[in-house]
Amino acid sequence: MPALTPAALRAAVAQIAPAQLPSFVDHLDRAVEQAATQSTIAPLRTFLQWRGEFVAIQRYPARAARLRKLEAEAEQATDREALRSALAEMRQITELAHHEIPA
Repeated sequence: MPALTPAALRAAVAQIAPAQLPSFVDHLDRAVEQAATQSTIAPLRTFLQWRGEFVAIQRYPARAARLRKLEAEAEQATDREALRSALAEMRQITELAHHEIPA
């Protein structure tokens, strides 16, 4: 897992999900603009956390594929139990990714 720095995360995204690199750059640019406008680093911390979780998920192809499948199931769910089940497993995946991020 890379360090939570823009450069390290950019390198990881370029390696494991190169199609997402333009989105990464746009997201970083927005976070920098927000930080400057708001005079706080909170948008940058949010960016690093979100992208760190993205990398933690995407670095395991089976985990990333399972999350995409669950997202599709949640989107197409026709009853509350199916939706609840998909959302619960999605939450488990994102919580696991969160715990893998370096402090």
